[in-house]
Formats: sequence, structure tokens, C-alpha cells
Amino acid sequence: KRASWIAGLMVTPVFVTWLLLPSLNYLPPVKRDAVDAWISFPPGASIDVKENEVARMIVEWLQSYMDGEKEPALKNYYVTTWPGGNGGLGVRIKDQSRIKEMVEIVQKEILVGLPDTFSFAQQGNLFGNFGDDGTIELHLQSSDSIGLAKAAIAGTEVIKEFLPEANVNTNPRPEFSNPELRIIPNDDRIREAGWTRNDVASIVRALGDGLYVGEHFNGQERQDIILRAEASKNPEALARVPLYTPGGSSVPLGELVKLERAVGPSNIQRVDGRRTVSLQINPPAGMSLGDAVEIVETQIEPRIRELLPSDGAIIYGGSADSLKKAIRTMGENFLFALGLLFLILAALFRSMRDSILVVVTIPLATVGGIVALRLLNLITFQPMDLLTMIGFIILLGLVVNNAILLVHQTRSGERDGLNRKDAVSQALNVRLRPIFMSTLTSIFGMLPLVVIPGVGSVIYRGLAATIVGGMAVSTLFTLLLLPSLLRLGEAPGGWGVKIVDLRRYTGREKEAA
Repeated sequence: KRASWIAGLMVTPVFVTWLLLPSLNYLPPVKRDAVDAWISFPPGASIDVKENEVARMIVEWLQSYMDGEKEPALKNYYVTTWPGGNGGLGVRIKDQSRIKEMVEIVQKEILVGLPDTFSFAQQGNLFGNFGDDGTIELHLQSSDSIGLAKAAIAGTEVIKEFLPEANVNTNPRPEFSNPELRIIPNDDRIREAGWTRNDVASIVRALGDGLYVGEHFNGQERQDIILRAEASKNPEALARVPLYTPGGSSVPLGELVKLERAVGPSNIQRVDGRRTVSLQINPPAGMSLGDAVEIVETQIEPRIRELLPSDGAIIYGGSADSLKKAIRTMGENFLFALGLLFLILAALFRSMRDSILVVVTIPLATVGGIVALRLLNLITFQPMDLLTMIGFIILLGLVVNNAILLVHQTRSGERDGLNRKDAVSQALNVRLRPIFMSTLTSIFGMLPLVVIPGVGSVIYRGLAATIVGGMAVSTLFTLLLLPSLLRLGEAPGGWGVKIVDLRRYTGREKEAA
């Protein structure tokens, strides 16, 4: 009967932990009092186009909010651009409680009607750059650039089908192409002129952006020397540029190479050396990264694989890849800490059995932390993120204290001659008050982070809930489970052996003893 009771207390927490394991997230869902927007400019757009046709329109629309004529009023805003044809918009408001309203305004009023641009907005993240707290990146790879572009466009529609409220961005955007000039060498004519392909390539660089030929040192700093010809107005003018061959003759560039007008991608991205188009997915608000990854892996990825060329491949990046690495690292750290704790206890108790009795109480704390997170999710969104996982490692050092007190006091009572049952009973009577004192101080010290909202409290809310729930449940279960474990193997009838120190008696008292 006692064995069944012990088995139930040990197996039930493990089963409940597996059953109630909450959704996983990489970082806490901490938001700023700002709106962040991502903007993809039309391919080949110059600075003047970005400034006059996009940025100026945004500034005009935001000015009324900046002046206070429209609500919510703004503190400030900024518009930025960076290489690759992308840019960003940041907006900060005075009344932080209206940030959701401002997100809708930016998405549906400010960023609409911009010529040939793609954009989306969301509340800013405290951790990382734009969207870095929960971005899933699907890297689509293939040597077939046309097939890869088609798969990326169709894949965006597949993602919208299963995650309709998610923001999806493609990098580079396959539907946007830049005009390009392709230069195809004529190997026979190049050999007749006395040159090689490398020679002609150097000439073309000098006729374009410039050819590096060396450096100049003025005694203090080094400066690159670039050979650059006067820019040509069009491809026809470039083809007529005369070149003097090693033999002393003159030939136009158009005889050595063929110049073709074409279109190409706005930029080329490679991951692990393979041509790649990335689908960046920002899960909807209120959805954890773990739930989104599960939908992507089970429903979206198989559909996209069917769209890729025969040599296509998909690899994960962004926070999704970081989450997998973090889970693996946390698991290894947890096992390492558990093993180290066991060795320390075995050395202090000088008993492997007693150290095992202490360690088996740890699953009781785990189920308490899981239940606390589930209860917290009934009130507010709180996935299991990295800081919450660290809370479980912290629990290792907290929950074993109560078990150590009970085991040590029980063994001390047995050394004083008490039988096993009386020793366990004495340990509970002596150590109950210190156990409740240490447990309640830990619980009430962390409780404000759980129940009192405030700026930044969401960062440590999951960690605090884990410790509060783990300490509360583990204490109650420890007082039930550990006494039962300690009484395993006691002598029938509860007989004990009393050790008498005869040095304390003399004469007839010694004989009587």
C-alpha cells in the first residue's frame, strides 16, 4: 500500500508536467510604447524617389498627429532607409495606452497608397531589432532562380492560408526586379586581341564602378587607388568605347563582349553557399513562437516543398532556429545542474541513498511551476520563454532545501536511538517551522512580480510564477512524499537500536546499562 502511494506521488507530477507543458517562446513578449513599420521600396528607387514620393507623403500624414490636431498625439517619429531597397518607420505616442490604436492607424492610413511599396506595422519589441523576438524564417533554396521565385510567391499565399493574421515578408522580393546589363564574353575575339577573360573583366570594372590598382601611403594613412573611366550614358555608348590591344590595334568593347539588357533580382541572398529566398513570418499577436513553428512544420512546410524545384530545400532561421538551440542548451544545463547537485549531496550525506531521496522531490517542483504558468495564462498571455526556463533551474537550488532538512533531521534522530517512525515524526515536528519560513519568504518575495502589473514586469513574470508555483507545490508534496520514502525499509514493528555510551556510567550504573 505504501509503495503504491509513493509511486503515485512520483509518477503523477511527471505525467501532469508532460500533459500541461505550455507553449514555448524564445524571448518574453515585451513591447515598447512605439510602432515599428517595415517598408520595401520599389526596385532601383533613388534617394530622390524615396524622399519625395514616399518619405514626404508619410511626413505630411503624420504632421497632424505631431501637432496634436489628431489623436493619439505623437512624441516623435523617424523614417529610415538602408541598402537593399528597404526602410523603416518608427512612431512614438504620448499616451501609451493607445498604442494598439496607433498601430491600426499606421497600417491602414499612413502606409496605404504609397507607390509600388510593400509595408506592414506592429508594436515595437523591447528585445532585438524589428520582429526579432518571434520571427520564423523559412530559407527556400534552389539553383533554379525562376522556380525559386515562383515558389516564394506561392509560399506566401500558403502561409496566409494557415496564419491569416501573420505578417509575411519575402527577402529578396521575387516580384521586384531591377534592370541589369549582362556582359557575355566572345572568347574567340578576345583571344585574337591577345587578352584573356580576366583581362576583359578588369577592363569592364574600370569602365564601371572602378578597378582597384593599389594603394597610396602618405606617411599616416593608406588610401586605395581606383582606376575609373568616365561613365557611359547608355549601353550603346559603352559598346563603342575603344580599347587598345597588346598588339597595338584598337577594337571597340562591343567586339569583345555582347551587351544585353535584362532584368534581375533586386539583390541576391545566399545561405550556406546556396541561392536563397527567405520567407520571414511574424506570428499573430497572442500566439507563441512554439505554436507557430508547429503549424509551419506540420502544415505549411509540406505544401511549400511541393512548390520547390527538384533540387529545392528548406532550412529554418530566425528566432525559430534560436529557440531549438536554446531548448537543447537549457536541457543540457538542467541535466548538468541536476547531476552536480546529486554529487554534492552524496558527498555531504556520505550516502547515495539519501541524496537520491532529496533529488526525487525535484519533479514535484516542476509540476508546480507548470501549473502556475497555466493558471497565469488564464489571465494574460505568458508562454514559456528563456527566462522562465531559467526559473526551473533556479528551483533546483530552492526546493531541495526542505528535503535536506528532513533527511538530515531523520538521520540524526536515528543516530540518537530513535526508531525510523519516531525519527521521521521528530524531523517533521522540529523542521516544519523552518521549512514554512523559508518557503513563504521565497513565495512572497516573488509574488509581486506575478500579481502586480507594471513597466517591465512582464520580463520576469514567467520566472516568478515558476518559482512561486514550484515552491508552493513542492513543499506540500515533499511533506507527504519524503516521510513515506524515509520509512521504506524500516524494521518490522518499528524497532530501533539504541546506542549507549558506557563512558557516562560507573559502577552499578554501568552494569545496569
